[in-house]
Amino acid sequence: MYGFINTCLKSLVVETFGEETWVKLRDEAGVQDTFLTHEVYKDEITMQLIAEACKLLGVKPEVVLRQFGVYFFEFCKRSGYDHMLRTLGGNLVEFTENLDALHSFLSLSYKEMNAPSFRVEKNPDNTMLLHYYSDRRGLCQIVPGIIGAVAKDFFNSEISMEIVDQLEELERTGKKEHVVFLVTQWPAVAAGSSVVSSKTGPFPRTQSLQQLVNHHNTMIGIKKPLHHKRSSVSFSVHRSHWDIIRALVCLGKGKLLRGFEPVYPTTLNIDLKTFCHAFPFHIVFDEQLVVHQAGVNLQRIVPGLQTMNIHLDLYFSIMHPEVTFTISSIRKFINSHFVLQTRREMMPEAWRDRPMLQLRGQMIWMPSMDCMLYQASPLLRSLQELEERDMHISDIAPHDVTRDLILLNQQRLAEMELSNQLEKKKEELRLLSQHLEEEKKKTEILLYAMLPKHVANQLKEGKTVEAGEFKQCTILFSDVVTFTDICSLCEPIQIVLMLNSMYLRFDRLTTVHDVYKVETIGDAYMVVGGVPIPVSSHAERVANFALGMILAAKEVINPITGGPIQIRVGLHSGPVLAGVVGEKMPRYCLFGDTVNTASRMESHGLPDRIHLSPNVYQALENKGFAIQKRGEIEVKGKGRMTTYFLERNIRVSKQQIMGLSDLQTGTRQQDSQMSYHRPDFQRQRSDDLCLIPMKYGDSQSEPPPSSHMYEAQTCPFLKPKYSESYGSLHTNLSEEGALDRLKYTDVFGATEVKFTETNMDGVDRDNHVDTEEQQLITSAVETNTQSKHTRTNFCVVL
Repeated sequence: MYGFINTCLKSLVVETFGEETWVKLRDEAGVQDTFLTHEVYKDEITMQLIAEACKLLGVKPEVVLRQFGVYFFEFCKRSGYDHMLRTLGGNLVEFTENLDALHSFLSLSYKEMNAPSFRVEKNPDNTMLLHYYSDRRGLCQIVPGIIGAVAKDFFNSEISMEIVDQLEELERTGKKEHVVFLVTQWPAVAAGSSVVSSKTGPFPRTQSLQQLVNHHNTMIGIKKPLHHKRSSVSFSVHRSHWDIIRALVCLGKGKLLRGFEPVYPTTLNIDLKTFCHAFPFHIVFDEQLVVHQAGVNLQRIVPGLQTMNIHLDLYFSIMHPEVTFTISSIRKFINSHFVLQTRREMMPEAWRDRPMLQLRGQMIWMPSMDCMLYQASPLLRSLQELEERDMHISDIAPHDVTRDLILLNQQRLAEMELSNQLEKKKEELRLLSQHLEEEKKKTEILLYAMLPKHVANQLKEGKTVEAGEFKQCTILFSDVVTFTDICSLCEPIQIVLMLNSMYLRFDRLTTVHDVYKVETIGDAYMVVGGVPIPVSSHAERVANFALGMILAAKEVINPITGGPIQIRVGLHSGPVLAGVVGEKMPRYCLFGDTVNTASRMESHGLPDRIHLSPNVYQALENKGFAIQKRGEIEVKGKGRMTTYFLERNIRVSKQQIMGLSDLQTGTRQQDSQMSYHRPDFQRQRSDDLCLIPMKYGDSQSEPPPSSHMYEAQTCPFLKPKYSESYGSLHTNLSEEGALDRLKYTDVFGATEVKFTETNMDGVDRDNHVDTEEQQLITSAVETNTQSKHTRTNFCVVL
């Protein structure tokens, strides 16, 4: 089928059910998105689309096909065929009889069109039998949709169509399906009016008007009784303009008479030679197909016709309609146009390498002579076909419109070729635009992984990004313990694989807790909460992220020892100044003493411990975190400071901190045991699990929870993309306004949790704890940390 059919089907789905339904239907059928109008596609594509539409919509094929038939008629009118369709006939019978002629005309432009064929038989009770022939099985239900829409739009009438016969082809040799419809037509009743009209004459009415209304409300396809005894009640009929023109004949001085009777001469006033020259491509043959007369140009091209009493079927074969070459079959399709083609074996030697000549014309039965007149013209679509058959315009009679048709169609074919090229270029541009949009999204993802979204958008617009001050935020630093020794004893590729495995896990945690990854330098990893979008829960977010880092680091293998790597983590809260530095490879950097202090917390920390400054401790106090006091230590550049160690979050599980469900945890742990021994792309399989972001009281686009400050979000699952925690940042957001809007009220103010504070420094002047007691305390804390379900508070009295 041509792409016009598939385009119509796509338009029907999009207009009726939406673009998303078409995309789903297209994917299920496995076809392309767009179709070129003048491109030929396999019939299987259309059949697959119809079959998948039935499955997707949950309806029978008959419903889809009939709806498509109704829409196809409207689609043809919108595509410029409205006037052509309206002029086919003055009533439904004439319209249907001339459908084959319309298809024949369209085949001049659509050379590979394989259209169905129609034949009409009138019944005495004003019904008609519509014979439908097609090479495609299973599409006959389109016909009631099309004919019903034509009757309603053009002839203001309603119809019912039922299949009375469906059989294999007997008299036709080419078509595979022959369906006979019984068509019953009645005039449509206008609302509030008892006057009805019919294009085919008065419609016999029943004794009750209610029965006529019931006919009007009946859907196409519901079977109607084949015969009704109707009383011939006369009523006023409103005739259309074309009915009046056909019914009125002007004779003499304005006298109008209804009806027309032709006048024939007593003898035929034309001699045979003139007739054969005036109609150079006609043939007269009898019931035995014996040729009695032929036009002069046809005799020149097919010399065998000059031989008397030859049979026509020896020199020609019927191409359309596809019937057997017998007089009975021809008379059955007498209202169709006939296309005859010369047989190659009967043509002269000069025609053996040329395309065969085709004739298109009308069969006219002459009962007085028991002969058939075939009045035809050469079927030529372009000047090129004329030259291929060594013919000229002068070979066609001057009165034959085929001369003009060839010239006009030559111009039309050139316009269609240009239109087809433009359509192909348009499709190429659409694909290029789609590909460009995909590449643009990839570029934006990469850009947003390097800079905050609102900063990147300002830089793309050529604007200057001004530095902004953030009054409160939490900064995290981490590094790998003994990283220098690892680098000196390992191959560079081992270092790259180890750091990549670790950073992939850290990057995914930024998505879970919505924190911003500032940068990585070597083994150092820097994260900030509350920048570039101020949030009141910045300390809780970074603390949970730090706990996740400790858990994630245990899945990364140290290439020297073969065991998990160890990291140090340090946190500090305070004000910072943030801005973009540089023009080439610009970076979003943080400045201020808070950055230095956070770095000192990391450098003065212990392996696999999270070191907190006093500011972070105050921010996390009474927030559900288990914190141990380290004591007062000497911090380079800061003097003596009382610091703390973050142990765990007692209100959420490890799975929630990692953004995983319980089912994903077992798979993740199993994969991590052999992660180092597999290639990097295979080891990333466990890192590519769907993440469950954790909700906080000030999460964007989420209402504050009523009973928990933060909890694991069960839906939806998010696929991590680099560090995309800032993927939903908003532009032009002031720090003070954001803090006012995101101000958080602690709902756990009434809950008091007592924590064990132990001096871990080893030099406590007030309380001295021996080694065994210290180990006991440490063991109890670690046991409690590893428990998933039991939450126990240990209180040790010293």
